[in-house]
Amino acid sequence: MCGRYSLTTSEEALVGLFEAGSLTGYGSRYNAAPSQILPVVRLDAEGQRQWAWLRWGLVPSWAEDPAVGNRMINARAETVAEKPSFRAAFRRRRCLVAADGFYEWQARDGAKQPYYVTTADGRPIAFAGLWECWGGDAPLETFTILTTEASPDLALIHHRMPVILAPAHQSTWLETTDAGLLAGLLGPGDGIRLVARPVSQHVNNPRHDDAACLAAVGDNGAPL
Repeated sequence: MCGRYSLTTSEEALVGLFEAGSLTGYGSRYNAAPSQILPVVRLDAEGQRQWAWLRWGLVPSWAEDPAVGNRMINARAETVAEKPSFRAAFRRRRCLVAADGFYEWQARDGAKQPYYVTTADGRPIAFAGLWECWGGDAPLETFTILTTEASPDLALIHHRMPVILAPAHQSTWLETTDAGLLAGLLGPGDGIRLVARPVSQHVNNPRHDDAACLAAVGDNGAPL
């Protein structure tokens, strides 16, 4: 799954990487968590890339209660095209979720050790996301992150991981209407090598949003 991630890349670098214009209101996030308002890249009405600030946890347009979004922070790649909660967004409302890395927890002897996962070369990541608009006069815009089976790099930590899109495939994800092309983008890793390191349990608390979340620890959980 993907329940936390970081985004600390500079605004200037993000604007250059995603070619979606300026990113007003941006600040570093060390522990982005569900229900928070976070930046994604989507297409506007003219088909141009734009940054948008959406709440993490997708609320379908037909939902009676927006609280349903608390259970929809992720969408399984294997079933996203058929699930009523996601299929409309999968066809028409896809987005890129910018990140530096993400956290996964490994079960150990009755406890859970957090790991921080990044690309091997340290470049920012684009998760495959979906977005929706709920409500009328004051619409609520929300997003979810697609997940897939873990790549060999991560399988010992967790059996699931977010769908990561290589730069060459990001425009296809945003623009295509070809279901076959979309399905081909939903595997683990998209050829991107990932590395993971254990970090402090400081990250366990979503109220903690500072550099201490990334503090490296030894395999026994002790600070280095």
